[in-house]
Amino acid sequence: MIIGFTLPSLGQSRDKAILRSDTLKTGKNLKLIGIPVVFSTPETGFGFGGGGQLFFTGASNTFRDRRSNILFTGIYTANSQIVLQALPQLYFGRGDYYLDGSYEFRIYPNKFWGIGNDTPDSNEENYDMTSHKLRVDFLKRLPPSLNFGLRFNFENHVLTEVEEGGLLDSGGIPGSNGAIIVGLGAIFNLDTRDQVEDPHGGYYVNFNAQFSSENFGATHGFNRFITDLRAYYPLGEKSLLAARVYVENNYGDVPFQAKSQFGGGNMARGYFQGRFIDDHMYVITAEYRYRVLPRFSLAGFVLMGEVTDINQQYFQDPKLSAGGGVRFKILKQQNTLVRLDIGIGEDGNSGFYFGVNQAF
Repeated sequence: MIIGFTLPSLGQSRDKAILRSDTLKTGKNLKLIGIPVVFSTPETGFGFGGGGQLFFTGASNTFRDRRSNILFTGIYTANSQIVLQALPQLYFGRGDYYLDGSYEFRIYPNKFWGIGNDTPDSNEENYDMTSHKLRVDFLKRLPPSLNFGLRFNFENHVLTEVEEGGLLDSGGIPGSNGAIIVGLGAIFNLDTRDQVEDPHGGYYVNFNAQFSSENFGATHGFNRFITDLRAYYPLGEKSLLAARVYVENNYGDVPFQAKSQFGGGNMARGYFQGRFIDDHMYVITAEYRYRVLPRFSLAGFVLMGEVTDINQQYFQDPKLSAGGGVRFKILKQQNTLVRLDIGIGEDGNSGFYFGVNQAF
């Protein structure tokens, strides 16, 4: 999770949809914003870096006055992880078509416990992996809230170091010799949320189907299906109940890099991201949010979920977690907020999460 604090203003713009307090350079159709980055998760430890966001301000669209932009960041963590990322979001015409993409380069020391819902802590081993990941979504919008389109996905994962005599060193784990994932997908979503950063109401319904094929140059062929359902129910002027049901199913020759990963600050707080991995996963989360002051709020959550190799075996041994934290809105005129959470899972699993915006 990333949190960006914008830099002091060096210029201003008439565009009310973009903050005036953080502009580095303003042109007739362009605006560049500087973004220092600070964050902390159990997977990375403390991390820092910087980047920017380039806005194309010359043309507006009918989709809530959003602007085409490219966000780019570079970070380094206490665990010697390096991540470079670029996230373009480009609207065409009046916004009825748009491109949503990402490119990520990672040098990423990580941990592995094996595959399954009951892997013991004693399995823990370290490995280093270098990855290139590219995703391009081209979507059509049907006003006011429906979006659908196609996805192209490419990933290249190279393991540069594994523990001698460990599970990944044995070569028996799919992807232990590296993995190339290439394929297409289809996306459908219905989004009635009033905002993305901190929704105060509405629904988000997303269905995603994609495949990786050796015919496209992939080393592993498999299919993936994702269902992501979110709802936000106001309980009064200051409180809200948010709920999420996330289900992921993978079929075929799935490398461990692409298997469902239980844990992490946005999916299952209280567990290391990837503590449990397998072909199928569900996570059910409920969160109560209460606004104490206009820019300060509290939240508490409970969740359950698990991974399995056969999706018919759901609810055999669910993992539970609970926790909460505080949120603070950085600027009065922008919805972005910072979040500090603690999640406590089972069997000694727990984590602190410091980052940006709500978990969902």
